[in-house]
Amino acid sequence: MIEVQELTKYYGPHLAISRVSFAVAAGEIVGFLGPNGAGKTTTLKILAGYLTPTSGSARINGHDVLTESLQARRALGYLPENVPLYPDLTVRQFLDFAARAKGVPGERRGTEVQQVVVECGLTEVVGTRIGALSKGFRQRVGLAQALLHRPPLLILDEPTIGLDPSQIVEIRQLIKELAGRHTVILSSHILPEVSQLCQRVIIINKGQIVASDTPENLSRQLSRGLRVQLAVDGPVDDVLAALKELEGVTEVSPLGEGRYLVVGRDNGDLRPDLARLVVGRGWNLWELKAQEFTLEEVFLNLVTEEA
Repeated sequence: MIEVQELTKYYGPHLAISRVSFAVAAGEIVGFLGPNGAGKTTTLKILAGYLTPTSGSARINGHDVLTESLQARRALGYLPENVPLYPDLTVRQFLDFAARAKGVPGERRGTEVQQVVVECGLTEVVGTRIGALSKGFRQRVGLAQALLHRPPLLILDEPTIGLDPSQIVEIRQLIKELAGRHTVILSSHILPEVSQLCQRVIIINKGQIVASDTPENLSRQLSRGLRVQLAVDGPVDDVLAALKELEGVTEVSPLGEGRYLVVGRDNGDLRPDLARLVVGRGWNLWELKAQEFTLEEVFLNLVTEEA
């Protein structure tokens, strides 16, 4: 669905993104993550046809975003972070205008508009001027216009920004329901949201892709046994002392009820040594498992230079 190869963009002398390459398969929901200024919005705007790259190529649904721009844009719906809306139009008037602009045939226009109104929870405000709506409802209108004409690809830049907690749950559920019917690439600063919605994440930092995988695989690769949770049937003080003396261990935290969290250096998996230690002391080992990093910890590890 999306093929990006060696994409580079300069703003004057400033390099925004450098040789960015990735692919998104049809039906995937992919999170596009990175700190402010990393190149997320630049990349998404190039895909959406708002910007031209300095070099490299991008294809959407088989169409080049430069040489076949109109065909590529027909295949996508775009929700920018700051939704451009006409405040003097009602919700229905704006969506009808958007449907006309997107080439939705007249005989289908009313049905399409009504369908996105229902899907995005806009029924109660469909006759209200957009300028009188809350930020949350304006965000819903932006999502509704992206869904018009049923594009195979949706590009969503911060889709839940400005929504209240109940609205966030509703929009997340709507995005989940789009899986299979649409390919979705979304940018979000809410990392738990990405974990809940996305099958895969692409992380960009300083204009370059630094990781691309499922959240689970990224967590597993980063953890590598560096944090281990174990349950031991033995005297607490003796167990703590023995664990702290083990080579490679940097921190031990008691979790209560015979459970401990052990943190090690980045030099291998602690689990074999921990198992030998506990069994060698004659204690019962009830549990031994690596504690995987959260997506937030993976993100911070990849985009910061601090150890």
